[in-house]
Amino acid sequence: MTATVTAPASGGPITVSPGTAGTTKGLTLTATISGQENTTECTYKSATPTTSLSIAVQAGGGGGTDTDVVEYTCDVPSTSTDTSYEAIKPEIKVVLTPPTSATANADASVTWAGTIQTTGDQLKLPTGFPTTGAKMFATIKGSGAGVPATATGEAAITAPAAGSPLTTLPSVTVKIKPTTTGEVTLTAGDLAFGTSATAPALKCTAPTTGLKQFKFTVGNATSSPSPTTTTPRPTTTHTATVTVTPSTSRSSSTPHQEVPDAQGGRGHRCGWYGGA
Repeated sequence: MTATVTAPASGGPITVSPGTAGTTKGLTLTATISGQENTTECTYKSATPTTSLSIAVQAGGGGGTDTDVVEYTCDVPSTSTDTSYEAIKPEIKVVLTPPTSATANADASVTWAGTIQTTGDQLKLPTGFPTTGAKMFATIKGSGAGVPATATGEAAITAPAAGSPLTTLPSVTVKIKPTTTGEVTLTAGDLAFGTSATAPALKCTAPTTGLKQFKFTVGNATSSPSPTTTTPRPTTTHTATVTVTPSTSRSSSTPHQEVPDAQGGRGHRCGWYGGA
């Protein structure tokens, strides 16, 4: 028996209604969702089933209105000492919370939050993963209003016991700086685990298409009035030298003379006195 199944546009079940049982002892249903093949093997029964077969479909690949499930491809670098590590495909529900307001030429804070889903592979860390100083580096991709193509933030993590998977992820604040006004579009980017974003112990690559978009608007910065500065006028000082000649009382006197009187004796003094 052959069935053609069309996956729903959003999350929900795929239902295959009962048909007439055939003689083929096997039924395989294959659904391609966001470029990934999902195969379900069905057990053959000789009797016609009375109930429908329901296959759960995980929403993702950029659909939905509130969240986005991203299937990452995680692997160790070629320099890793864990040569037996096999690449994994964990599914993480990512939410990017843009700022409520943003202005040109100022940093805008975007919050990255992720929840590991049970539908994908477990997020196993390689052997030799650092037990102290370990961090998760979350990258977001941006476009519009002059923002950089990528921006990365970091947060500390606690490495699980050896052989145990990582089950929770921290929220990360990522700074992104628009240079003009307009609309900014954000999508989830790659993840890295270790002590360095450039040389991580484990790197998880996000798909480049089909991701949910998060947007915010950048406005003009509010300008403050410039203070008025009054330049003091220079004061010119003139220095004058004034010579004051004190008033001097000039007096001249003619020495007095005694004029003899007619009798030949000493008479009255006669002279001139002058004063100023």
